[in-house]
Amino acid sequence: MPLPLTLAPAIPVPGVHLTTLAAGIKASGSDDMVVITLPEGTVTAGVFTKNGFCAAPVTVAREHLESSSGGTRVLLINSGNANAGTGEPGRLMARGHCKALASALGVATETVLPFSTGVIGQLLPDERMLAGIEKAASVLRDKAEEPLAPLADWEAAARGIMTTDTQVKLTSRELVCAGQRITITGMAKGAGMIQPNMATMLSYVFTDATIDMPDLDAALHEAVARSFNAITVDSDTSTNDACLLSATGASGVSLSRGDDNWQKFQSTLDAVCLDLAQAVIRDAEGASKFVTVVVEGGRDDAEAREVAYAIANSPLVKTAMFASDANLGRLLMAIGKTELPDFDSNVVRVRIGDVPAFEKGGIVAGYSEERASAVMAETDIEIGVQLGRGEAETRVYTSDLSHEYVTVNAEYRT
Repeated sequence: MPLPLTLAPAIPVPGVHLTTLAAGIKASGSDDMVVITLPEGTVTAGVFTKNGFCAAPVTVAREHLESSSGGTRVLLINSGNANAGTGEPGRLMARGHCKALASALGVATETVLPFSTGVIGQLLPDERMLAGIEKAASVLRDKAEEPLAPLADWEAAARGIMTTDTQVKLTSRELVCAGQRITITGMAKGAGMIQPNMATMLSYVFTDATIDMPDLDAALHEAVARSFNAITVDSDTSTNDACLLSATGASGVSLSRGDDNWQKFQSTLDAVCLDLAQAVIRDAEGASKFVTVVVEGGRDDAEAREVAYAIANSPLVKTAMFASDANLGRLLMAIGKTELPDFDSNVVRVRIGDVPAFEKGGIVAGYSEERASAVMAETDIEIGVQLGRGEAETRVYTSDLSHEYVTVNAEYRT
């Protein structure tokens, strides 16, 4: 039973049009192709996987973003097949699909960005993709003059990019700048093979603000660092991870990093990305717990993150979470295995929720395992670590490791 999501309702972004269809990529026959068109003048920033076997569409999307200087008109997304590990044939196919869609919509090929998610090591079914592209283009040509896409189109798109996900991840936040309302709306997919290292998880975020490419890129990288790059389900970085931020300019409000309103925009973008990233964890394969690991007192951010991920990725810690077992020994093991230089266990403090568990090199006097076990039995758990080495701190979000996770990944081929 997946953990429930509590995302704010989505708000359509003016000028963004979406269509979703079944192109025959998924064996189930469910929707597996999403095409999104963006108004002329839209600027897009992207952050992509650092996996050495990055998928063909990732390579092509990077190329197109660079050659168009971020000027993007169309996103082509398929689910059910990752087009990863397919070499030059896969890249040629991705480029061909972009060219076909660009021709059908009357835009430049480099303004089309391709994305895929699903089974690794198989080429996409070319004829089905091309037929789906033509059908999608026909629908979108008819929608081109509509000022606002219906919410149902957004919901269908968010559902169409799903693979092992069980819940749609779509949300919005708004802010007011100079008396004008700005909307930020995002969607994401991902439930397994999740420890994004972006510089299978996909996220697409849209805003109607006008923002130049350098500022948009900086805003996205900052938001991703605090959200999608702070989650892990199983420590596996997908070949296809991507997160995009597109600014359409439809609101007429221009923002830049020197503006008084910039931090308000950045904070709102951060919140949308964090909402989506946490939704990925709540919908993680087999998840029954949402776990926040807070590490404080690191010498630097990298050290704090290393300890946080050591805890969040430990199979022994994660199975203890599933069992509601306040297993302090496994937490200490995970912290210690990082082999931090000049590590002193006598200054480390550990808490399970609000229950102090370890300090001064030993178990806290009066430590109540009963209280700690009650914390571990909750759906939302927080583990706190104070390293006592500096001022750096971080938060990482993860799930437990259940029987269902094994079942899902034994039955679903990635």
